Amino acid sequence: MTILTLDTHAFHAAAPKGLRHESADLTPTQFHDRYCENTGPIRLGDWSPAGSRSADFAVTLEFADHLRTVVASGSLVAAMTSALYEEGYHVEILQFHQRRTAEGTATFVQCECNGRRGWGAALADDSSESTVRAMIAGVNLLGS
Repeated sequence: MTILTLDTHAFHAAAPKGLRHESADLTPTQFHDRYCENTGPIRLGDWSPAGSRSADFAVTLEFADHLRTVVASGSLVAAMTSALYEEGYHVEILQFHQRRTAEGTATFVQCECNGRRGWGAALADDSSESTVRAMIAGVNLLGS
């Protein structure tokens, strides 16, 4: 698992138009703090491909008092949304935007959780890991 730094202009440039406009006055550090922050009730404990097919994965989510491992084939967003819902985080993904950059795969998700809307973002070598990290960031920012 490789976590990439988020202090490049390319990451912000990869964001969808609405998010670029919303965050135009932010420095890279402020952008990271607002949309990618890893603090909150949910943490990514472990990430790995779960099989020989690229659509197979295993994600371990760390909650305050327990772990939950999600193993699935197919839609990562659907599996994560379902697992989070079962944990009491009723998240809906309103927009999903992913682009490959020189630094890795940038993922941006607009979420709705607990009646609030906002963006989560992440950058990782692997597009699926980037998706998971962006979803967790979005839920942590809205759910806490």
